[in-house]
Amino acid sequence: MIPDTVVEEVRDRADIVEVIGEHVQLKRAGKEFKALCPFHAEKTPSFYVVPGKGFYKCFGCGESGDVFSFLMKHVGLSFNEAVEKLADREGVEIPRDAPRPEDDALRPYREAVAFAADFYRRQLLDPGTGEKARRYLEQRGIDDAAAERFLLGYAPDAWRSLREAAHAHGMTDEVLETAGLIKTSEKMAEPYDRLRDRLIFPITDVRGRVIAFGGRVLAGDATGPKYLNSPETPLYHKGRELYGLHWAKGAIRREGSALVVEGYMDYVSLAAREVENVVAALGTAMTPEQAALITRYAPQVLLLYDSDAAGLRATFKSGDEILRAGGHPMVVTLPPGEDPDSVARAGGAEVLRRHMDDAVDVLERKFQILDGRGYFEDVEGIRKALDGLLPTLRAAKDPTLQDIYVDRVAKRTGVRRETLEAEIRGATDGSRRVAAQRVERPQPSARGGSPGRPGRDGPEHLLLLLMVRDTGRIRAAADLVPAEELRGVVNRELYEALVRGGEAAEELSALPMSAEAGVLLDELRGDRTELSDPDRMFWEQVETIRLRPQLDRLDELQARLGDADPSEHAALFAEKAELKRKLKEKATELGRLGAKVSNRYRRYLKR
Repeated sequence: MIPDTVVEEVRDRADIVEVIGEHVQLKRAGKEFKALCPFHAEKTPSFYVVPGKGFYKCFGCGESGDVFSFLMKHVGLSFNEAVEKLADREGVEIPRDAPRPEDDALRPYREAVAFAADFYRRQLLDPGTGEKARRYLEQRGIDDAAAERFLLGYAPDAWRSLREAAHAHGMTDEVLETAGLIKTSEKMAEPYDRLRDRLIFPITDVRGRVIAFGGRVLAGDATGPKYLNSPETPLYHKGRELYGLHWAKGAIRREGSALVVEGYMDYVSLAAREVENVVAALGTAMTPEQAALITRYAPQVLLLYDSDAAGLRATFKSGDEILRAGGHPMVVTLPPGEDPDSVARAGGAEVLRRHMDDAVDVLERKFQILDGRGYFEDVEGIRKALDGLLPTLRAAKDPTLQDIYVDRVAKRTGVRRETLEAEIRGATDGSRRVAAQRVERPQPSARGGSPGRPGRDGPEHLLLLLMVRDTGRIRAAADLVPAEELRGVVNRELYEALVRGGEAAEELSALPMSAEAGVLLDELRGDRTELSDPDRMFWEQVETIRLRPQLDRLDELQARLGDADPSEHAALFAEKAELKRKLKEKATELGRLGAKVSNRYRRYLKR
């Protein structure tokens, strides 16, 4: 927090007339100044600034406040940002707290990504190296000012240019890999740059610090995905960030709405053309964390995704998340074949804003699509339409909006309001029951197993089923899976009996085993489940059982990362990275062993 004494010093030093005069044309009126109000449309000035008392007031709309609140309401800054902006302007030093432990833990990774951002930027500006990328930006209508503002860069077409440059500055491979800048491969003797021959979009957090990167190919016939992004790192959690929010948050506050587009280039193209209340999703659909983040800045969120099937799925999934976060989602639809970038380049901000003004509520957009496909023409169609409409009704957190939605759906479908409300309540109650069942359900025991055996869909059951159906697999299983790694006493007993008997056992029921194991064997022999690819399934069960302890730990680490304090992130990510490396080694070793056991079942395991 900024100390109150510092806030008061900044308030005393800042000239409210000068600050507001930079945004509004003020005219002196005695000891005061007046202007047309910046907060509402008017023809006669009713906005007054009173420098002697340090406040402003509009007698038309009632807006009033001090120099900080003006910057907050008109420019879109937070209180701390307004104080910091004026403190910097007036030369007032704001004392900073001592570094927190998490800052120290994350510092190596922050330094690495900051170095990478500068490296990529210099490559773009290099007369020779960056020529292709600069030409691409020019073709897309992105000028030098926009490229500089959004820190755009270029990753050279070389395997280790960033790595070598970072090594020269004392950065280790461990730090670079954990920060998502380089990667390793069994096919390469040394680690190599993750991003190569791509236009680079640095991803910043809401405070403007670079935390990750997105890379776009420059040629239409280039190999690999169109976009390649940083992996999850101690600094970067994709589902919690929105590209461009640092630059857009002020405009979003001012406009009272945010426009969400799909990609980096859409964002840069629009923001460079004065559509500044825009962000880009870092994935197909918005996560709960992203929805909560964007609705903190504006209640209304306009979704501008592609109009194909995948884009519509992302639109409606995002819309439901925004509703759950308490926001109001609207859907922007462009003419067929157009995208935000093409519209902005052809017609500028004015044309795009006309499409934004025509945005419709997310439920209304569903009505339009369902109506166009004839879903409301018969009973069966209406029933299917309700499957698509009910998730939006359930997601609406605001009770007034949910009431409006229920009323609209009831009138459009002819389904009684009481029935719809019962469906909403039933889904909520059902979710609670499922959650309770999950809590009460006994969890699988550790490697030693439980007195019984896991369910019929577990890897042990499938492995045993495959061994019983083709006794030729028994020897392969025996060489690959130690009996003690199976969960469930009965499963292990039957497994050991099959291994003892071997594939030469003509009558499996003659093998010595307990009554419980015999019952299980009878179940397996009577199982008529059709398996589409038994050989593939055999190897999948082998992999699951052998790698399960590490995979369980990996799941545990991922869950802990979601709730961990920043001070724990580095250690958890380091353990996760080391565990993934060991998993890869173990899977490769298992694949080699499988190749030696039997060419018939050879399948190198990939995860």
